[in-house]
Amino acid sequence: MFKGIHKFEPGNEMIVDKTGILSNQAFWELDLTSSTKDSKGVEDKVYEDLKCSVEYRMISDVPVGAFLSGGVDSSIISLLAKKHKPDLQTFSIGFKDEPFFDETTYANAVAKKIGSNHSVFSLSNNDLYEDLDNILDYLDEPFADSSAIAVYLLSKRTKEHVTVALSGDGADEMFSGYNKHLAEFKSRHPGIKESAVKMGYPLWRVLPKSRNSKMANINRQLYKFSLGSRLTNKARYWKWASILNEEKANYLLKEELLFNPQRLSDTAFEYKKRKEGLLKNIRRDGDLNDVLFTDMKMVLTNDMLRKVDAMSMANSLEVRTPFLDHRLVNFAFSLPVAFKINANMKKKILQDAYRAELPEEIYQRPKHGFEVPLLSWFRNELRSTIENDLLSDKFIEEQGLFNVTATRALKKQLFSNNPEDVHAQIWALIVFQTWWKKYMN
Repeated sequence: MFKGIHKFEPGNEMIVDKTGILSNQAFWELDLTSSTKDSKGVEDKVYEDLKCSVEYRMISDVPVGAFLSGGVDSSIISLLAKKHKPDLQTFSIGFKDEPFFDETTYANAVAKKIGSNHSVFSLSNNDLYEDLDNILDYLDEPFADSSAIAVYLLSKRTKEHVTVALSGDGADEMFSGYNKHLAEFKSRHPGIKESAVKMGYPLWRVLPKSRNSKMANINRQLYKFSLGSRLTNKARYWKWASILNEEKANYLLKEELLFNPQRLSDTAFEYKKRKEGLLKNIRRDGDLNDVLFTDMKMVLTNDMLRKVDAMSMANSLEVRTPFLDHRLVNFAFSLPVAFKINANMKKKILQDAYRAELPEEIYQRPKHGFEVPLLSWFRNELRSTIENDLLSDKFIEEQGLFNVTATRALKKQLFSNNPEDVHAQIWALIVFQTWWKKYMN
């Protein structure tokens, strides 16, 4: 966010010569040249490579445990860790005020199956609110993934028991585990149902949509799929990776900023250059591995790992990621898409490799993501902060960055019966406004 300050890229090394001049260069890059065609022994290799990776990452002179959400990834890591450490402690969080977001049933089922010593931290909406200032302070820069709140609280409670925790991060990006990956696959290989959903765009557009209830969330997903399936591969990826389209993002900014010719030219050029760089690996005639590789480079690096590292270290907890052993990553990207996903199953090879050792119910559960119940929180505990402080008309006008008409519209939608994904946009603004007050005000 500051001119002249840059992030140190993954897989790079920095060299300082005798004169003090710095240079950095890549020492490792993902190998995309090899390809595994034969399915024989692939499941065994994934199992063995991951088993070795887990064992290696359990070497420690302090207590080691594992995060266990009840999803396939953390369940696999916990299963393998338990084989190496009979008294393994596992940890998860739940939301006692918001049953729709609470997934501790699955985590408990896995813990019972593998025999781990499991702790569930059941949080109220007030628990989220109490640590808000600490969480925003530790972010250091505007970071709009609200699941950082959940990771912070999980890390805080986990640190009371262990100093190192294993996580399942990386598996979704390597083996095709997100809902958007299944949607991408179906967009490229549409059947009758997918074609019907695409044609139903006018209906999905007007139905109430939000993440806060089952039916409204289904409407939201149908609308998002029908819209994305009309786009090119690159445009669809960008759409599904965004919380706001470019037109609405521009509308959020104050007109004087947008229509300053010099500022607009420089900003538009920089934005276009960065966007093209992020999307360069998604080819017109490529396959889903292009999407996974782009997720590895952009989403995993700048969102998932950034979030876990910042929130865990804020609580002096070290988190290790066995899925991201470089040998396993190289092997995963040598596999054809058919090994990873089909119309009925995501992370196919992972699910098949461990099915006999994990509870069947975790294979039937929908992908939920590590979300927090923002909508309810914004409408209650945080409402005054939104309306009277960070997004108040007075502060927006004094700040001189945002279009007050646009922020009013976001607040109106937040408190309406059809909030859609507005809570994600509100959270992004809350994070930015807090950062602005801290560093720029």
